[in-house]
Amino acid sequence: MANQENKKERLKDKIRKKYRIVVYNNETYEEKIHFKFTLLNFFNIVILSSVLLIVLVTYLIAFTPLREYIPGYTDVSLNRRVYEMERRADSLETVFRQKDLYINNLKKIIMGDDFESDSINSLLTKTSETHFDNKAVKNSKKDSLFRIEYENETRNNLFSNVISSDNHQEFKLVSFFAPINGIVTNHFNREQKHYGTDLVSSNNSVIKATADGTVIYSDWTVENGYCIGIQHNGNLFSVYKHNAVLLKEDGDFVNAGDAIAIYGNSGSLSTGPHLHFELWYNGTPLNPEDYISFETNNIQ
Repeated sequence: MANQENKKERLKDKIRKKYRIVVYNNETYEEKIHFKFTLLNFFNIVILSSVLLIVLVTYLIAFTPLREYIPGYTDVSLNRRVYEMERRADSLETVFRQKDLYINNLKKIIMGDDFESDSINSLLTKTSETHFDNKAVKNSKKDSLFRIEYENETRNNLFSNVISSDNHQEFKLVSFFAPINGIVTNHFNREQKHYGTDLVSSNNSVIKATADGTVIYSDWTVENGYCIGIQHNGNLFSVYKHNAVLLKEDGDFVNAGDAIAIYGNSGSLSTGPHLHFELWYNGTPLNPEDYISFETNNIQ
């Protein structure tokens, strides 16, 4: 016990013992400066200096650009640009995939093939209410009565009465233009997968756009002959089949009442001259007769 206490005392004396560091002039041996310290002071200074050094280095690495010079660290702005490019690439990939699926489904609609309507609905985003103003149709050699026909069609529009209480509030202000005046020979029938209305009219009648939009399909198919599809605002899509001649091409913008095709009898599914007209909303087929009044005028 006595030996241990003696050791402790000697240790205390050693760390508390004062030392001096003196700096002399090498030639005159004149004392220039001296330092007095104990081992305890020395250890405290070393520990405090180490802590301050660690804090300083951490701050420089975390909050200053100096960390870019440390091996293993990259430029912060470069990381941000890489992240932004990856995010945009992912977004573009998603958009292209959605567009491809959407266009493929529209082609299936035009060709009469089976498709999953949910796949279209999932890709479409709702837009604000769209109003189609009555457009004055320019007179042409083919049909100088377009303006009069348009006014007559809009007077007989059934759309506002039909949708006032259903879920199609987005286009409650839309006025549809009848694509042709004629006799309805085959009605819309979802169960039989007849997703449109068949109309018989006079020979060489002009098929007109039912609303403003952009032609996204204008081509010939074996079953449906010369077909044209128009994408309208508000996720509306109209299809016109079995035409004799197509007057518009892909990418053309059309106004309601513009001539887009000539009435005919093309395609293997056609049993005689007629127009097969379809109207779609968000990938769901609509009954055109619920929204448009098809009159019988001057059929020869």
